[in-house]
Amino acid sequence: MAFRKRNIALSRAPADGDASPSVPSPPVAAPAPTPVGVRPSPIDGRPTTSTGTPSLDGILAGHAGLPLGNSILIEESGTTDYAGALLRFYAAEGVVQGHKVHVVGMGEVWGRELPGISEDRSGEKRREIKERAEKMKIAWRYEGLGQFENARGPQKVQTQGENAEEVVFCHTFDLAKRLTLPVGTAVNYIAIPRTAASTSPFMSILQSLQYHLASTPAHTIHRLVIPSLLSPALYPPTSSHPNSVLQFLHALRALLRQYPTRLTAVITLPLSLYPRSSGLVRWMEILSDGVLELAPFPYSHAQMLAQSAGTTKDEEKPQGMFAVHKLPVYHEKGGGGGAQDLGEDMAFTLSRRKFVVAKFSLPPLEGDTEAQEAAVREAAGGSAMPKKADLEF
Repeated sequence: MAFRKRNIALSRAPADGDASPSVPSPPVAAPAPTPVGVRPSPIDGRPTTSTGTPSLDGILAGHAGLPLGNSILIEESGTTDYAGALLRFYAAEGVVQGHKVHVVGMGEVWGRELPGISEDRSGEKRREIKERAEKMKIAWRYEGLGQFENARGPQKVQTQGENAEEVVFCHTFDLAKRLTLPVGTAVNYIAIPRTAASTSPFMSILQSLQYHLASTPAHTIHRLVIPSLLSPALYPPTSSHPNSVLQFLHALRALLRQYPTRLTAVITLPLSLYPRSSGLVRWMEILSDGVLELAPFPYSHAQMLAQSAGTTKDEEKPQGMFAVHKLPVYHEKGGGGGAQDLGEDMAFTLSRRKFVVAKFSLPPLEGDTEAQEAAVREAAGGSAMPKKADLEF
């Protein structure tokens, strides 16, 4: 009795006349590679890049970074230069990621003072402690079982992502170190010309920026850094006229919209010279996509002020208030999903290695012992809620 497999499909060879020529499928174009230092937004997928400050990336409307094609105006009152530290982090992140950095009004000395990458040795210490603890758990008679395997060499298991390098989106910088600029670093220093009163000094800045955008490949990311806009030490007196600076910001906004996946800009403005109550500054805020304000505390009262919840555990006191007046891409179609602390008071702390933005809270009064004990428990890592035995009914 003959048996035949039933799981084999029977097919009939087509006749010569019925055979139709196979139509070749059109070639599928390979997707363009993602530039280094760019990742999609978790909200709407638009490309974003890091500002070099993790806490600042976390409050930019939930995009976990600065969306490409947008600008941020950082205002600072007083004679301090905390906004300059944010600019250096922003420029250093661009240099490390291989982006084209354009610095306006500063020379090569400013570029040599960019902070270097800090060495994070906490992970190695934790790994050594974990290995030592695991070694203590193993009995001494089982410790020699792996010697034969070590004698002949470890077995190499190649995985798909073993040879791929880990891409870091936001680096940690140390202000005490200096960033070693590699050979051929794409840093463009744009000088501010001392032109006549009839011409605007911003035309050369726009021409240089537009030339580099048109002459570089499509995957090159550009970062525009403008420290101390309209400062009398850098700009001529005619630059503060509305028909000069507002035209520049309007043209810069047009370039950002023309290159929505290649260009970002961060600008600082001294509020001591140009307060927010003036109409010029209000129009500058309107033409900017994001507006942040730094209000440093007076030095004489800084030690008496409260510690924020984010800096109490690290024994670092806040150095000023951090206000968010406007965020880029903050509307009903995207943005605002991760901005949880925008409704509360925030403060900033600048240390040697990081710029931290955290919640701000006033300290308890001297006579309020319960609030002081709760603050001590919270600083020690415990819960601020009272125990069950302490509750009275």
